[in-house]
Amino acid sequence: MKRWIAAISAAVLVFTGTAVSMPESTAIAEDSSYNYGEALQKSMFFYEVQQSGELPDWNEVSWRSDSMTNDYIEGGWYDAGDHLKFTLTNAYSATMMAWGYLEYQDGVDAIGETEEYLNNLGWALDYVAECDLGDKVVYMIGDGSFDHIWWGSAEVYMAKYELQSGETKRPYYTCNNSCIEAQMAASLAAGYLCFKDTDAERAEYYLDHAIACFERADENRAIGGDEAETSYYSISTFWDDLFYAANWLYMATGEQSYLDLCESDYIANLGTESQSTELKYTWGHCWDDVQQGATLLYAINTGDSTWKTQFQKHLEYWTTGYDGKQISYTSDGLAWLTNWGSLRHATTTAFLAYVAADELFADDTTYYEKYTEFADSTMNYCFGDNDDNFSYVVGMGDDYPQNYHHRTSSGIWDDQWTTIGTEKEHAHTLYGALVGGPQDSNGTYEDKIDNYQCNEVAIDYNAGYTAALCAMVSKYGGSTDDNFPEEETPKWTEFYVEACINQASDTYTEIKLQATNHSAWPARILHSISVNYYFDISEVLEADATVDDLTVSLNYVEYDCTISDPIQYDGNIYYVKITFEDDAKIMPTGQSEHQAEVQFRIAAPSGTSYWSADNDYSYEGLVQQDVAETQYITMYDGDTLIWGVEPDGTTVSDVTTTTTTETTTTEETTTTTTETATESTADTDSTQTSDSDATMLCGDVNLDGSVTLADVVMLNKAVASVIELNTSATTNADCDGSNSIDGNDALVLLKFQVQLIQYIPYSG
Repeated sequence: MKRWIAAISAAVLVFTGTAVSMPESTAIAEDSSYNYGEALQKSMFFYEVQQSGELPDWNEVSWRSDSMTNDYIEGGWYDAGDHLKFTLTNAYSATMMAWGYLEYQDGVDAIGETEEYLNNLGWALDYVAECDLGDKVVYMIGDGSFDHIWWGSAEVYMAKYELQSGETKRPYYTCNNSCIEAQMAASLAAGYLCFKDTDAERAEYYLDHAIACFERADENRAIGGDEAETSYYSISTFWDDLFYAANWLYMATGEQSYLDLCESDYIANLGTESQSTELKYTWGHCWDDVQQGATLLYAINTGDSTWKTQFQKHLEYWTTGYDGKQISYTSDGLAWLTNWGSLRHATTTAFLAYVAADELFADDTTYYEKYTEFADSTMNYCFGDNDDNFSYVVGMGDDYPQNYHHRTSSGIWDDQWTTIGTEKEHAHTLYGALVGGPQDSNGTYEDKIDNYQCNEVAIDYNAGYTAALCAMVSKYGGSTDDNFPEEETPKWTEFYVEACINQASDTYTEIKLQATNHSAWPARILHSISVNYYFDISEVLEADATVDDLTVSLNYVEYDCTISDPIQYDGNIYYVKITFEDDAKIMPTGQSEHQAEVQFRIAAPSGTSYWSADNDYSYEGLVQQDVAETQYITMYDGDTLIWGVEPDGTTVSDVTTTTTTETTTTEETTTTTTETATESTADTDSTQTSDSDATMLCGDVNLDGSVTLADVVMLNKAVASVIELNTSATTNADCDGSNSIDGNDALVLLKFQVQLIQYIPYSG
């Protein structure tokens, strides 16, 4: 690996590895194990995670869906690990991404990432353009006071917001602010340059808004009253933004007047070093200070050596030092500027170094190598070239952050993103996100979700990093993964039912159940949830009574719901259906919403003695006053089974397989697929119980040579005395090894079928 070693007492750089002035290559640099094409691809994934509104068809994040579709301006990127939208950071980030593409399009094209890159860039630029209202701009959308105290997924945000505030739409804020409007102008002018050769109409749309935003920003020359944003992004000045935007407008239009404004008006007002008249060079390019990027563009656009020298001061400060001033370095070689987003600053400077090396110092081998090597080492530090061999990019390498500060990817359902002293496992991998990084110049880093300095992620953090990756794939090549991203499968059960016996007597059974929504793939609210409780009326019929003699009642409900009269399922097995009303949103948004409790009673007439729950399918395994998951009480979304096993053995996987097959195949193919799945299950079951012979196969209650859900059904009927088993079937039915047949055997067999246990007999 190339590593740049900073010796604080020295004024020179020491290099290892090969020289950077190398011929074009389509492979990764030979002295690097990092795939920069993969990194760029995953950075695009991060930006797709951040998308607000109705998601486009090209969004590849399987666990995201539409959100905030009624925002005043739909679309754009969520800012960070929250759900606020800031026009300033959308514009700043889009400009950096556009700049990376414009400088190094050949590399992006070579790895086949152009379409995805431009799709993501256009997503932000469309939003920025729409935030231009003609006489003012939308600068923020969202309720900051709510947003930063609630922890949950974007898809269910508005349901919680309405519940808390009574509002059905998020607030938006407008202003005139020369900083924000100039940043919008810069991004849209850069966007024009990216799209002018492939989508002329879109490009002209961007340019029209760029010109309008710039003219308004230049006329006002003031920071507006954007109070809602100040606590998040406090703007200090606007002259650097006008300087930056003017350079982009010059590049987009070729009109000299933009550069003339720089010379006559903006440069004299730019920031200077403390207690000096010398133009500032010791900070970093970021959303609130684009002076260094503007200086670099001005040097390129004018060809003036004075401005080349001015920008070189900045790179010298970040490398070996200039005029006695030098940035701090960690012991393992990271140029460290500040505790907030240290890697954001370092990688953005790396991008500017790449551009300067290629545009200003291409003919000067010494400086070309020096600045390119600095950029290489900075980027490789992020991927693992550090003392801890730790990647600061989520999903890159073997060891990377696990507790990044990001609400939607956490998948949390109860608004509690930590438990006492521990972190919860994130539902999703936030591929491609660059975390803040070391919080001090000693290189201290904590992988904690509440360490905002180290583990915050944001669209502006990824912006300069992404632009630098464009340079790296151009210089060193790389490749993307055709199989990325793979569709995620849930890490936990999204929907389930827990239940217990609330009360019981000779004439009634009262059940307490909780219907749960812990969805995160994606997080969603179901509007047609119902639950079935199955019971057997054989003893009722034997007493010459009928199902009509039974009464059903709701004794306690947490959310509005109804309960049906008994409905016949099959033979003597009936069920009651508890249906939650549409406004009863059981949703993964908080401790009081992610579960809904219901207490209901099934009763025979007072004075009778024939009622018994012992043979009831859904009563199996329930205990007094202690709720626990039960597969015997089923849960539905509309007519679709989403939890549990029906008395005939139908499972969620059966329903999913049938639904998928019926919508994608012919009837003939469906039959073949079902038969193949059955054979596969039988083979697996036989292997897991291979210590039994053909006639003594534990769990094979129907003696067909395999263990399937049909055996669960038969065993339940045997336990309920509906049927009688022969000797061989009885032997196989002893699934808990107790030498007797009862409800526990049926429960063990069911657990084996749904893969909660891996072998039978099982006595645990």
